[in-house]
Amino acid sequence: MISLQARIQLLDRLGKYMLSDDAAWLEAQQRAIQSNAWFTQEHIHSAIINIAQQFLQADKLNQWVVNYPSVQHPLKVGIVMAGNIPLVGFHDFLCGFVSGHIMYIKLSSKDEVLMKHLIHLLITWEPEVAEVVIIAERLNGCDAYIATGSNNTARYFEQYFGAYPHIIRRNRTSVAILDGTETDEQINQLADDVFMFFGLGCRNVTQVHIPQGYELSRLLSQFESHKVIIHHNKYKNNYDYYLAIYMLNKVPFYTNDSILMVENNSPFSAVSVLHYAYYDDIHALETQLSTNTDIQCIVGNGHTPFGRAQVPSLADYADGVDTMQFLTAL
Repeated sequence: MISLQARIQLLDRLGKYMLSDDAAWLEAQQRAIQSNAWFTQEHIHSAIINIAQQFLQADKLNQWVVNYPSVQHPLKVGIVMAGNIPLVGFHDFLCGFVSGHIMYIKLSSKDEVLMKHLIHLLITWEPEVAEVVIIAERLNGCDAYIATGSNNTARYFEQYFGAYPHIIRRNRTSVAILDGTETDEQINQLADDVFMFFGLGCRNVTQVHIPQGYELSRLLSQFESHKVIIHHNKYKNNYDYYLAIYMLNKVPFYTNDSILMVENNSPFSAVSVLHYAYYDDIHALETQLSTNTDIQCIVGNGHTPFGRAQVPSLADYADGVDTMQFLTAL
């Protein structure tokens, strides 16, 4: 069994590798882009930077793991990964690897290139990794499961894995609360929270809550810093589709020709669409949102800082469920 400190040193080394210009790593990134039209070099780079800087540093890992007991009897843990954004399943892999369990990983076909490359690299550095990290097509015979997917796939996960200890994740999204005091810089940072990964991640802001009388033109003006996004073919197809739908159905909307803003109480919006909703009492709104199980992250003054929604730390667990606590308590 690989010792905890050896695992942490491997991960620290992996973080340095991910920030390098190694030819094989750069080639893997290009293959990932070719295999998923939603992946871009900019978005892959952003995911890599966050993982390497926030997750894969020995000092941060050591500070994190002291909060959890060591696993004395490793079990088989099946992990079903999503593929909506680059390396989205990395944190689950990290938790499984650090906990010391034996992982059977079902990769998403949308995001398998980068994860396979990194896992195979770890095996090259330390052959014993192959005994505890197994890429599998089927996850039969595991002792516990972690599965991430949509609300529809979650029902199947419940059926298959419900009899075992499990974490099953469903659709989530993030919202922002604006109080009118935000600076132009903060609105520009909010644009990163909205546009990064084309809005496909659970930490992307897909709805903004604004006070009565708020000038939406200010948002649209600042959001023009990301107007190049409209040149991405799949994003533009979504934009054109929803623009036509709103016009045909006479739905009021605002646009700066790169994003559509529509008044809607749902926190979930389509790609290229940002919902907005008015509020009267900000404290009542905060209470409401903090108990909404559809919300992953709240961005705004007094909450996750603007521009930091896509920069989670090791302890920012998906769905607010402590993955390490789950794994170390098995």
